Amino acid sequence: MIQFGLDTFGDVTVDESGAPLSDAQTLRNLVDQAVLADELGISFIGVGEHHRPDFAVSSPEIVLAAIAGRTRDIHLGTAVTVLSSDDPVRVYERFATLDAISNGRAEVVLGRGSFIESFPLFGYDLKDYEALFEEKLELFSLLRQERPVTWSGTTRAALTGADVYPKTEGSGLTTWVGVGGSPESVVRTARYGFGLMLAIIGGPAERFAPYVELFHRSLASFGHARKPVGVHSPGHIADTDEQAWEQAYPAFEAMNNRIGAERGWPPYSRMRFQHDVGAGGAVYSGSPDRVARKIADTVLTLGIDRFDLKYSNGTLGHEQLMRSIELYGARVIPMAREMIAEGADRQRDEAPVG
Repeated sequence: MIQFGLDTFGDVTVDESGAPLSDAQTLRNLVDQAVLADELGISFIGVGEHHRPDFAVSSPEIVLAAIAGRTRDIHLGTAVTVLSSDDPVRVYERFATLDAISNGRAEVVLGRGSFIESFPLFGYDLKDYEALFEEKLELFSLLRQERPVTWSGTTRAALTGADVYPKTEGSGLTTWVGVGGSPESVVRTARYGFGLMLAIIGGPAERFAPYVELFHRSLASFGHARKPVGVHSPGHIADTDEQAWEQAYPAFEAMNNRIGAERGWPPYSRMRFQHDVGAGGAVYSGSPDRVARKIADTVLTLGIDRFDLKYSNGTLGHEQLMRSIELYGARVIPMAREMIAEGADRQRDEAPVG
């Protein structure tokens, strides 16, 4: 059955006067948002790791531990953990600890991240960008087996018969790799037998169908059983399309222009926003019915196992985020499930016989 989750980077939001909230208040609000998601029966909350002024979360595991103490069912993970600039042993220890205190609800989504601030901050050279991720992902895959590890590489000290604690109580830590859409990253994820989390932040979802097919084909070639595929995309929900768009556009504009100034993007426009919320874009924003239909189309097109809505976007306020979460859990998810079931029935009826 398809799972529905939420992702946030802990975007620093504004109060009713438009003044930025403190990082501390943003983090407290994030925990409240996750508690509401749990109450609504949403499957997953992912918290991103960043080291820059527009995002409040630099230590997602601590935030997730706070959420664990106030929730019961929702699974807790990252979006993503920047493995390249961290230590795989410490990452595994932290998430195994989170798994214990949350009664088996921890998941980790590993990735390289779309920002590079953590590399100089923690003393890593960007010329080692590829080697850092490749070697550390290999080591993490060995640690996940929860047996003594012997490993050597060029990016950290070698290990000889090293054991890591605490041990998890289940079948090992649920692990995904966040991928932006390169075939090499898809094949790498399949090689280690991790779940694939596609970050679709631009263009139509159907563009990623070849990557999903490649992932399943690569899993089989490496001798792995089927692994889940998820999609992470941004969006915002309100009672009507117009309300959602009027709330979301200023935040999307500010966020895109801030990041775009660093990366040489053209200025964001209302025309671009309206394209992004349409069928050809990757923003899931509007009324519950519109968002549910767009999610259902994505699920049916790609055959995915989980959809994560990145619900925090720039300066959208806490109350707007809470209402978006409420509509997502109470209205969008039930409608999307029904649409997916109906669409799957149609696909079976229309499939060629023999």
